[in-house]
Amino acid sequence: MNEQPNTFDPAPLAGDYLGEAATLLAHDDPFPGGAVVPPIYQTSLFTFANYADMADTFAGRRKQPIYSRGDNPTVMEFEARVAALEGAEAARGFSSGMAAISATVLAFVGAGERMVAVRNCYGDAYRLFERLFPRLHIKVDYVDGSDPDAVAAALPGAKLLYLESPTSMMFELQDLEHLTRLAKEQGIVTTIDNSWATPVFQKPISHGVDLVLHSASKYLGGHSDTVAGVVAGSAAHIKHINEQTYSQLGGKLSPFEGWLLLRGLRTLPLRLPHHMKSGLIIAERLKAHGKVERVNHPAYSNHPGKKTLAGYAGLFSFEVTEDVDIPAFVDALKFFRIGVSWGGHESLVVPAKASLEQTPGINSMARFGVSPRTIRFNVGLENVEDLWADIAQAFDKSRAFDKSKK
Repeated sequence: MNEQPNTFDPAPLAGDYLGEAATLLAHDDPFPGGAVVPPIYQTSLFTFANYADMADTFAGRRKQPIYSRGDNPTVMEFEARVAALEGAEAARGFSSGMAAISATVLAFVGAGERMVAVRNCYGDAYRLFERLFPRLHIKVDYVDGSDPDAVAAALPGAKLLYLESPTSMMFELQDLEHLTRLAKEQGIVTTIDNSWATPVFQKPISHGVDLVLHSASKYLGGHSDTVAGVVAGSAAHIKHINEQTYSQLGGKLSPFEGWLLLRGLRTLPLRLPHHMKSGLIIAERLKAHGKVERVNHPAYSNHPGKKTLAGYAGLFSFEVTEDVDIPAFVDALKFFRIGVSWGGHESLVVPAKASLEQTPGINSMARFGVSPRTIRFNVGLENVEDLWADIAQAFDKSRAFDKSKK
């Protein structure tokens, strides 16, 4: 195994964030009828008692839900919880993470304008930027977000800086305080995908980020039964998104999925430490394995961006040696199911080479040097020793497969 130029550091610890989040998410004021969980307002519209109420509501003089493509009480409860967790003034829920990303970016970047994004951002975000944005005459420049000088050089004239710390597949970190300071000096809006760390392990707004995005399908939901997204930020920024793109693009969050997300949020501070502990155990053992060249995990980073993390998620990647047959290794796994997404109770595996086939020619992993020998693990809530035994036997079977081919 090639030795990495960094060492494992168990710090930072998540204790303060966990306690704060646990109380916030577990405690409720009574809901209607004394219910301990919020009701599902499964309705498409809300009626008015009289003409004056409707007129005042439409004019903004009175607050009431009108239509569930706009506001819905169940969804509003979820939005309020995420805003509180992120230390934001407001939030807006969406039908998917991509709906949140699309509506947020398009609210601040228009035709003939430019944005800067970190390399190796979420694959579907990259495909949005590469497939749709050229048709809208929006230019996207990609930078190594771990290099503040590279970001500074790309910022002049941009409308938006799109961050993701750590990044997808390679888990590169960014110094949020430094980069947001650079952006603010030029009046550039900053956004970050915080799905990996969640507001339990990272609070980007406290480090200068304007808008925080989540694929709520991941850790926020936590049960692999919901597809949703959310963006949190200042009241002014969320109002701008509402007015410019939210209602028009139509990516609203349904009441039932909002209710599922509220249920998932209650256990978030309990699930994340388990994901973190098991993920670190697996990462340490992989790092010592003779068939692993490198483990891509923020725990092994010496980058200044690490200081904003209060803990680590259970998602990371590693690169295997040339003599490992990756398809045989993946197929031999029993507890790691082969599938996209992450953040649920189940462990998952995604080989980078297979991901490259999704969109040939524009895939960010190929463009930005992700090795085809990279494999991504989502470490779930199973017993960690069972998971490691599964990995060990899969390595053994992949070597046996190689020998039989020769």
